[in-house]
Amino acid sequence: MKNRYITLIYILVLASGLVSCEDYLDDIPKGSKIPQTLSDFEALIRDEYTNHVLNVDQALNLLNDKYVSDATLSFYPLDKANYLWDESADRISLNRADEATYYGGYGGISTFNLIVENALQTTEATESEQRELWAQAKVLRAMSYFNLVNYYADTYEASNASDKLSVPLITSADINAPSKQVSIQELYDFMLADMEEALPYLPETSATVLHPNSGAGYAFMSRLYLQMSNYEQALVYADKALEKNSSLYDWIAYYNSNKSLIEDPDSYLTMPSPVGFDYVENYNYRHGALSRISPENDIPVERAERFEEGDARFLSRWKIRTVGVDTYYNATLSGYFNYGGMTTVEVYLIKAECLARQGQVTDAVAILNKIRQTRILPDKYTDLSVADEAEAMEAIIALKSNELIMSIVPFCDARRLNAEGVYTVGFSKIYQGETYTLTPDSHLWTMPFPQGATDNPGNGSLVQNVDK
Repeated sequence: MKNRYITLIYILVLASGLVSCEDYLDDIPKGSKIPQTLSDFEALIRDEYTNHVLNVDQALNLLNDKYVSDATLSFYPLDKANYLWDESADRISLNRADEATYYGGYGGISTFNLIVENALQTTEATESEQRELWAQAKVLRAMSYFNLVNYYADTYEASNASDKLSVPLITSADINAPSKQVSIQELYDFMLADMEEALPYLPETSATVLHPNSGAGYAFMSRLYLQMSNYEQALVYADKALEKNSSLYDWIAYYNSNKSLIEDPDSYLTMPSPVGFDYVENYNYRHGALSRISPENDIPVERAERFEEGDARFLSRWKIRTVGVDTYYNATLSGYFNYGGMTTVEVYLIKAECLARQGQVTDAVAILNKIRQTRILPDKYTDLSVADEAEAMEAIIALKSNELIMSIVPFCDARRLNAEGVYTVGFSKIYQGETYTLTPDSHLWTMPFPQGATDNPGNGSLVQNVDK
């Protein structure tokens, strides 16, 4: 995906942003060029390892969605505080080095700001081509801000979103651009405005899966409105997205193709990941914390127990293993994993929740069964049936947390549901003989800014959104 033929001179200043074209050095190093053409700027979107890596590791630690060994817990106190739900821990003082989420997010935003500022003036392009690139950068900028605001600020609640601070809003690529830590409402208004401006110019089919198309735009709008608890609009955009792509991957076929290796209890050889760039469920692709070809995260035994019996998707990805004193589910897929992009299964589940909340429980459950028919092995499959909205919501939440594991989505959903106070999410576990609990109203659901960001906020100010 990376463009290997153009050397672009631009300085990626992670905390503050990229400089704009007029601010480049007068003396251009030999062999380099100032980005001017549409293809120059379009190449920046193809730079997947800089602009499409979305690290949400501490959210995964909090959810216990990835396995963390005793050795890691003893060495990384911030991991331990989140993994063991330690409300007494001062995570602000512990967060001295865990900066990948913050600076990685703003690094991508810097690039997208540069494109937004310059795409409409690029050379060697039609106006339509300029608008398309401009729109794609706006979508990616909104997606990056969504991750940041749902990581470092409290979840969106209409009743108080104007009174709570979110994250710094930076819209310029100038290295000296001012930043303002805006309210949660202002940040959501900004994301919605970016998306509404971008949608008319997104293509039906994009150059690569890194470039958002109209389906990706509709899918993200659906996610955005869901997080705002605007279920009517979330459903509207879910339907629009599914009109563009409604494919579901056949995990049962994948399981059967690799059955001998999957069912061999002594084999931990990795199999190729099908959830990479050409996964049929993709609207667009973005990495999680891992961007290289490698196995995905292992998961705890307790987390594995929450998957449905006969789930071919689960069985194809993890296998129980004991190494010394540690027992966990070992990752068995290697390759690329679309943890940060939009997928059809997420949109289906958004639609299911919206329908359930409107009282259309039968239709909501039909969507769950449509998904499960591509996941649950035939000898274990029976149609799911529920009695009411509450049972439907329980099934939707459970399936969605499994389907979107290793992404930020289950974390965002839990925060939204906990704020609503009806279908709350909390956890309890026994670790080394002691009971640990994560309550729905815990302050741990909001991550602290890294100290590097608060100590050096650039051309602005930054106030922590949590006390510890």
